[in-house]
Amino acid sequence: MLDDFFTRAIIAGIGLALVTGPLGCFIVWRRMAYFGDTMAHSALLGVALSLVLQVNMTLGVFIIAAAVAGALLLLQRRQTLSTDALLGILSHSALAIGLVVAFLSGIRVDLMGFLFGDILAVSVTDIVVIYLGGLVILAVLAAMWRPLLAATVNAEVAEAEGMRPEVTRIMFMLLLASVIAIAMKIVGVLLITALLIIPAATARRLSATPEQMALISAGVGALAVAGGLFGSLRFDTPSGPSIVVAALALFLISIALPVQLWRARREA
Repeated sequence: MLDDFFTRAIIAGIGLALVTGPLGCFIVWRRMAYFGDTMAHSALLGVALSLVLQVNMTLGVFIIAAAVAGALLLLQRRQTLSTDALLGILSHSALAIGLVVAFLSGIRVDLMGFLFGDILAVSVTDIVVIYLGGLVILAVLAAMWRPLLAATVNAEVAEAEGMRPEVTRIMFMLLLASVIAIAMKIVGVLLITALLIIPAATARRLSATPEQMALISAGVGALAVAGGLFGSLRFDTPSGPSIVVAALALFLISIALPVQLWRARREA
């Protein structure tokens, strides 16, 4: 018989994985893995400012993450540095400023808590927030799926067809900011980043279409959450890192699989 806190952790983790899976596919397709990391690091600045200004933490994290995404778009237009360099500057600067703000304000920030979270401590309210927020995020993603996919494949063609790729890109960044704001305090920065990237990378080897990849990515993320939590229970290891290790194990298994033969059978 599983304890209530463990059941809540599984429900919350699976709910998060169902959202991060499809979003992570676009991160992989657009080669934006470092962008997801940058958004997560900027969330720590949002936490510090929320504590200093005494505002809602979820709102503060969302605003800062959205501001960092907007700054990236503006800097990219100037074309002075490569995207990788800009992401590195924004990521480490946001993290450092957040720590400095927390230190100068005298507020103690549990950095390890925000990095790794505590999924075993989620409440029923947290689960409701994850699922309601996740439904909204997935609904918006479904509505913009075609133009976002077209802009990912070829932005020039998408613009010629009137799909406004720049707007869809901004919307995608706001969706990322939303999922990070909703889940950071619950599961931590590192777990969110891992669930955005590793399941999508795993699903890419097992999918024949973008839609298949989104579904498989969500499934892989959910399986990683369940496997990591049960592994944590069995071996008494930290829950968040255990989930990441489980996701990595699934990725390594996908590499070992004869994917081309498996794909051919699925498409037959």
